[in-house]
Amino acid sequence: MTYIERDIAVAIAEALSEMSVVVVTGMRQTGKSTFLQNQPELKGRRYVTFDDFAQIEAAKADPDGFVNTDEPLTIDEAQKCPEILIAIKKRVDKKRRPGQFLLSGSANFALLKGISESLAGRAVYFTLHPMSLREINKQISEEPFLYKFFKSQNVSGIKKSRTIKADDILNGGMPSVCLEEVKNRGIWFKGYEQTYLERDVRELSQITNIISFRHLLHLAALRTGQLLSPSAIGRDAKLTTATTSRYLSLLEISFIINRMPPYLRNRASRIIKSPKMYISDSGLACHLAGIKSLEDEPFRGAMFETYAAQNLSAIINARWGDAQLYFWNVQGRHEVDFIIESGNKCIAVELKAAARWTDKDLSGLRAFLSSTPHCIAAVLAYNGTDPVRLKDRIWAIPVGTVLS
Repeated sequence: MTYIERDIAVAIAEALSEMSVVVVTGMRQTGKSTFLQNQPELKGRRYVTFDDFAQIEAAKADPDGFVNTDEPLTIDEAQKCPEILIAIKKRVDKKRRPGQFLLSGSANFALLKGISESLAGRAVYFTLHPMSLREINKQISEEPFLYKFFKSQNVSGIKKSRTIKADDILNGGMPSVCLEEVKNRGIWFKGYEQTYLERDVRELSQITNIISFRHLLHLAALRTGQLLSPSAIGRDAKLTTATTSRYLSLLEISFIINRMPPYLRNRASRIIKSPKMYISDSGLACHLAGIKSLEDEPFRGAMFETYAAQNLSAIINARWGDAQLYFWNVQGRHEVDFIIESGNKCIAVELKAAARWTDKDLSGLRAFLSSTPHCIAAVLAYNGTDPVRLKDRIWAIPVGTVLS
């Protein structure tokens, strides 16, 4: 199939013009290798992968010699050879040059046991998320809608948006599935789960009870979009708190789950209060939760929110570098699904999976606006087609537009 360009390319190209080392990480099968080899901005670099036995053996035998080159070098699956990171550090310290090394991996280098060198101060890290709706629809030449809306709070001239379909959520953003390169997504996701459990997890850590780990993985999918409570999920999985925390860390290291912090005035409290947990891809979340159809599905709302979260994370990571994504909750009385903060301003986004809404659906947005003077806009992202201004600082905007 024809290569579809990725939104994050501009940010990575800019980083390569400034930094000696740029690292692209993300969950397996999000298209990192394809991106590194086909993205126009990255052409002209020497590409090697440590999935290749000969290459990784050569790197282990002589890591310093392997990176002793003035040619821009891209190394895929770099985490498989920790020795190369030490060699890169020495090379960069000896002679710094922008764009020397572009590394990728399916695990977070900074959190991996056995890797003592994270290239701190020498590298900048990016996450390649599952494909976003913008990328699938080939809209990346345009600025993200939310970025423009944040600056202008203007919806005039916006075209009708298509609604988000059940298949959008069930397919998620894994290129093989969302680009329909496979006929049966269920078989593909089953194979993905097996490969992850049988190869990736064992490479990351010594897990003696893979069945318990699989059980926790499925329980995590059933809790996507909820507050993360290691003790509660561990109790259901019949695991100790220590084991649960270790398993959750492995899921986070491999980007299967991500945490979203709460939005609080006290920035320090954002770090220590309970975050929300999301499976990083809605298609994978549906598979792990045993969901094959969203019709009359009790978890439809959670999967819809997971789909929105993965798209918003991709947009912010790729095109809105100084923005942060949060959620807001006040002791169970009021909640807003997403808060996007940039500088000293923010906007609130509440999801509505249906094409209609009631006044009650706006209660969380109103509460947030009244308690947050620097919130410049509140958006009810509903699954309709037309944007509408409801009242001062409150809009109803189609989800398809919000994620475009």
